[in-house]
Amino acid sequence: MSKKEKAVLLVNLGTPDSPKVPDVRKYLREFLLDKRVIDINAIARWMLVNLIIAPFRAPKSAKTYRQLWEDRGSPLLFHGEDVVEKLKPLLPDNYSVHLAMRYQSPSIANALNEIKKENPEEIIVVPMFPQYASATTGSIHDKVMEYLRKWEIIPKITFISQFFEHPDFIKAFAANGKKYVDKEDYDHVVFSYHGLPERQIRKGSFKGYCQLNEKCCASYNKANRFCYRAQCFETSRLLAKELGLTPDDYTVCFQSRLGKDPWIQPYAEDIIEKLAKEGKKKVLAYSPAFVADCLETTVEVGDEFREEFEEAGGEKWQLVESLNSNDQWVNCLRSLILEPN
Repeated sequence: MSKKEKAVLLVNLGTPDSPKVPDVRKYLREFLLDKRVIDINAIARWMLVNLIIAPFRAPKSAKTYRQLWEDRGSPLLFHGEDVVEKLKPLLPDNYSVHLAMRYQSPSIANALNEIKKENPEEIIVVPMFPQYASATTGSIHDKVMEYLRKWEIIPKITFISQFFEHPDFIKAFAANGKKYVDKEDYDHVVFSYHGLPERQIRKGSFKGYCQLNEKCCASYNKANRFCYRAQCFETSRLLAKELGLTPDDYTVCFQSRLGKDPWIQPYAEDIIEKLAKEGKKKVLAYSPAFVADCLETTVEVGDEFREEFEEAGGEKWQLVESLNSNDQWVNCLRSLILEPN
């Protein structure tokens, strides 16, 4: 057996251990107590999560998770496990591949403990988020270093911060949608991304460049290269080009708001109503912020948005599934790992 000189750690957001209320409540608490997710005063965050959100939201979320759960469990987890098995034979023999979740199981701590036994020369950390955000990729970087800084010997660490413009990522997502276009004509395409509070975009803005308007995200450049919203718009432009869409053929929006503070816009619910009023009858919806099917794609974009669109007068709302364990997506990961720059 060859020595595992390089260890790959794939990390996704996380999932409850089951769709039961106690497990969902436990997951919500860990997730929402992350200071990068809810970036407010620690005491206020603790009270908000433990006294309001977790107790009241857990039963409703558990019901939603039951809709999502399959025989193999949570799609976010088992698709990740499938990716690991597909990726292993594509890498040199001296690479090992591990899966972890930022919240709950399998934990980053346990994955790093297994990696430590291998005594690798390098650890390559791949957060499974195409676009960089402090609340996702940044949180994973933070957590990994929280554990690694306790090691006596810290090997070389390589973080993959983003991959939204990787050709294989774009081609794989576009191909997922083309099979629907080949069967039916759609009036419009929607690219829906997970939202963030506006304050998080402003906090990360380079010299105040990000003004949260169309002008600042109209191009992707050195000044906004780490702006989540700018990356989402650039992802959409790249996908549109691959799909042969004009700017009038598609719309970008943001979903999953939490709380009353302003989040990045345009809001998905406003776009859905607007498209229906404009007479758009058939819409193809992508969710390119997620690489695996989860609550935010299957249930929110796939089911809830479809119901809203139909209630507003639309006829067909078709979700394009996530990459899951798509072969081209696995090849994209291989390229990211072997050619990180």
